[in-house]
Amino acid sequence: MIEEITSITNPLIKMAASLKQKKYRSELGLFVIEGIRFAEEAVTSGWETEYCLYTKDAAQHDRVKRVLSALRERNCRQHQVSHSVYERISDTEHPQGILVIIKKKWHDLSELLVSGQEPFFIVLDRVQDPGNVGTMIRTADAAGCSGVILTDGCADLFSGKVLRSSMGSVFHLPIIDAVKMDFVRSFFVEHNISVLVTCLDTPLFHWDVAMTGPLAIVFGNEGSGVSQEWLAVADKKAKIPIYGKAESLNVASATAIFLYEAARQRRSCL
Repeated sequence: MIEEITSITNPLIKMAASLKQKKYRSELGLFVIEGIRFAEEAVTSGWETEYCLYTKDAAQHDRVKRVLSALRERNCRQHQVSHSVYERISDTEHPQGILVIIKKKWHDLSELLVSGQEPFFIVLDRVQDPGNVGTMIRTADAAGCSGVILTDGCADLFSGKVLRSSMGSVFHLPIIDAVKMDFVRSFFVEHNISVLVTCLDTPLFHWDVAMTGPLAIVFGNEGSGVSQEWLAVADKKAKIPIYGKAESLNVASATAIFLYEAARQRRSCL
């Protein structure tokens, strides 16, 4: 019989609850994902799973049973918890009663270069809204990008909202987190990767600019756009036309438009 954790003062529960804060995620090198589908992604991801906490009700579902079985094969420690305890550690509005604590994985810029694959990255320059960051990662995954780079000042990659918005894409492609702009730029120069900056200060629209070859597309902060540092080193600049009265597009929406134009151009060259 599995012993249920019913106290919020249990050391494991206190640790799991602390991971809602960036400070403790950084100190412990751990983060939390929640929900059945996300847990399924974690099982197949190859990332190291440390703990799985679940409620008795959740464990009655066939999909959860399969997840728990797969996690046991990976030596992930499992604990059943009461509903009141799960509410303490959950960070979602409608919890499904299962969460997995995962060890962070760090990627190096060199891992973005895959033999036989032409580099195609996006750079998030101080994008601060977690929902935007997660959605942009998901879009990059869907459009066939080979990696995502988050510069200093972006929302925390391992926050719950970023992870949920990514819909599991955080597990699908290498993501470089909290890296300095100069370091990224030197890497691009070394490997002949062209930099396309998205901005309004150009007469060229996204369909006017070649997006083939080794390429990185830079998207800027929600309020101030791309920084002057990136604008100064841009090889190309492009914008999206605005036909109505809106001042601008949400950065995540702009990302989808740019990336699918890039994907169209790149596929036409195959």
